[in-house]
Amino acid sequence: MKNPIMQDDDLAAMLRALGHPVRLSILRILSAQNDCCCTDVTQCLPLAQSTVSQHIKVLLDAGLIERQAKGTRNCYSLRTDRLDAVNTACGGLLATLTQAPQRLPEAV
Repeated sequence: MKNPIMQDDDLAAMLRALGHPVRLSILRILSAQNDCCCTDVTQCLPLAQSTVSQHIKVLLDAGLIERQAKGTRNCYSLRTDRLDAVNTACGGLLATLTQAPQRLPEAV
C-alpha cells in the first residue's frame, strides 16, 4: 500500500507545475468546464494552441490533470485526488513551519 503522506519530491514537482499563471488559469478553466480539449482551453486564453499544449503537458506530467481519448480528440480533466493531496500537504507544511521551533532532524 502506498504511503498516504506526500513525499517532498512529489509535492515539489506539483508545486513547480502550479508555479505559472497560465497553468493556474488552465486548472480554473478545467474546474469550470470538465473534459475540455486543448482547443476549448485555448479559446479561453490569449495564447497559441502550441503554448497551451505545452502547459497542459506540464500539468499532465505532474499528475494534476488527466487525459481521456474521445474519438479523435484528447479531453482533459482535473485530478481532484491529486489536487486535494497538494492542498493537504501544503496545509500541513505551513502548519509545521509556523509552529514553535523544534529540534533539527538527524542527518541521514
